[in-house]
Amino acid sequence: MSSQNHNSIPSRRPSSFLRNFLASEASGGLVLMGAAALALIVANSPFAAEYFGALHLYIGPLSLLHWINDALMAVFFLMVGLEIKREVLGGQLATWDARILPGLAALGGMAVPAALYLVFNMGSAETRGGWAIPSATDIAFALGVLSLFGSRVPVSLKVFLAALAIIDDLGAVLIIALFYTAELNLLALAGAAVVVGLLALLNGRGVTRLAPYLALGVVLWVLVFLSGIHATLAGVVLALAIPLVVPEEGLQQEEPPLLKLEHAIQPWVAFLIVPIFGFANAGVSFAGFTLSALTDPVPVGIAAGLLVGKQVGVFGMAALAIRLRWASLPERATWAQLYGVALLCGIGFTMSLFIGLLAFPTAPLLQDEVKLGVLMGSITSGLLGALVLWLAPSRERRA
Repeated sequence: MSSQNHNSIPSRRPSSFLRNFLASEASGGLVLMGAAALALIVANSPFAAEYFGALHLYIGPLSLLHWINDALMAVFFLMVGLEIKREVLGGQLATWDARILPGLAALGGMAVPAALYLVFNMGSAETRGGWAIPSATDIAFALGVLSLFGSRVPVSLKVFLAALAIIDDLGAVLIIALFYTAELNLLALAGAAVVVGLLALLNGRGVTRLAPYLALGVVLWVLVFLSGIHATLAGVVLALAIPLVVPEEGLQQEEPPLLKLEHAIQPWVAFLIVPIFGFANAGVSFAGFTLSALTDPVPVGIAAGLLVGKQVGVFGMAALAIRLRWASLPERATWAQLYGVALLCGIGFTMSLFIGLLAFPTAPLLQDEVKLGVLMGSITSGLLGALVLWLAPSRERRA
């Protein structure tokens, strides 16, 4: 759902916005790493029973874990939707030339890991449904690792990684909507369609106050939750309705509603919501696990998809686009640095865990195997990517 205005995005948009975005995502990624590590420690400590018991404690109609995964994560998906719309309409993905390199890299980075997962799970109808788990890149986690290198890595590569991850997020949203939807409640779905129509009407009428959009967004979340479609997708739909440009009549100096909302929720998403999700979902108890469990098809397929599939898909498609002269190597970056970033794309943490919960909603053992596979693949990809970037010569040093 595009904005109602056709005039260009205000030129007064701060030039430092992308840098601030990258800094926020990177810092949030470091917090997320700490939350995930803490979850693993607690899940294997004397407090494990309290940890798992609290997550399954019911608060109203939902357990605490469901409130986190269905309600809090709707705000995360709202943020994802806002980022996608901003970048497509006026940011790093505004032109086809800018979209080619991260777009093709993201496509390869989704397709190859999914294919690798299926290679290991083709013989099991129960586990084949997890094919999309290794297809996702965790932008916060990956940028958090990349931020550790400071000026050793050119800004162009950070922009490339951010753009790739945003396209990757869009792919994950579509996958969730198309392949991980339960039985539909048509009445609730019809109600949700009415709310979407009202959001479009607000957008078309040039309403720039956020309150009406957010109020309808809450109603939309309830109806989508009841419809059988995963409730977090309501956040994406709401984001697409938020105007990015303001009407011409005397309001040109106001910050566009989309940017205002994005600035408001970005710190909460980066430093609270995503770490809470990581803490609630990364905890896996190793009690009773044997080394043979690490060789089961699900964890092996996920780990192989993230570690091998991501680097092959991302680097291979990026190299093909550059060799065919459809795109150029990111400014001041080397091939080794691009390969290091491709390895970092194998950090799939947040979205991979989320898709894993949707793929195996009633199979706790498989959910634990998903966590193992995501942790193995993500940690190994992060460490190898960091090593490559540390050893890779920059253009400045080579000169």
